[in-house]
Amino acid sequence: MLSVTDLEKVYEGGERALRGVSFEIAANDIVAIIGPSGAGKSTLIECINRLTEPTSGTVQLDGTELTALSSRELRRARREIGMVFQEYALVERLTAMENVLSGRLGYVSSWRAFRRKFPSEDIQRAYATLDRVGLAGHEDDRVDELSGGQRQRVGIARAVLQQPKIILADEPTSSLDPETSRAVLELLTEIAAEEKIPVTINIHEVPLARAHADRIIGLSDGRIVFDGLPDDLDERAMDTIYRNGSTEETGGDDRQPRHFEAQID
Repeated sequence: MLSVTDLEKVYEGGERALRGVSFEIAANDIVAIIGPSGAGKSTLIECINRLTEPTSGTVQLDGTELTALSSRELRRARREIGMVFQEYALVERLTAMENVLSGRLGYVSSWRAFRRKFPSEDIQRAYATLDRVGLAGHEDDRVDELSGGQRQRVGIARAVLQQPKIILADEPTSSLDPETSRAVLELLTEIAAEEKIPVTINIHEVPLARAHADRIIGLSDGRIVFDGLPDDLDERAMDTIYRNGSTEETGGDDRQPRHFEAQID
């Protein structure tokens, strides 16, 4: 279970991105986080995984307090947190297979990681996972040769190959056309259900959140102002979530997205 308690983030200059955010996510939950640009959605996802350091508060994953871990301990803990990024965060000069196998880097020695030598069972599972996400036959294609939708499928496959305790997805559909967005989100939630992995998705497209999430959390000005079932997300709830920001369902937080080549050091 993921437990977030009184999470705060204040940037240099005094900007408060998160204001006492608290919630829990149980096993197998598909949770969508929605809200206007600048509400703190991306900051929340990044603080959970400590890609951004929270100012205060705690994050616990199955009893391990992530916010109290040293850098070395955090690297090990991140093996259990799959990440799917808005800008894919893939190594473009490498193949789809090599990128997917990077999800196992935290489980092999430094020598094996440098040589990209993985156990045969990891390789076989990577083939099966690429097949599952619809990329059979593209294993040896360089990522920079793939379409946006295909790249995001590689990112999903990499996260799943980690065999994580939770997947965090930060705007996984914002760079995709509407039809590809629907297909990618459907794939992510289907695989998560099959693998029994809870997923937290930061998403701007409210109709997709309604269609695929079990639960929706609404952020406004860094605070949770809605937490309920998709059917409870009525006009009044939408007004509460979006009254302080744009109601547009495209784009992202006002801050520029960060870029990462890999989520495991």
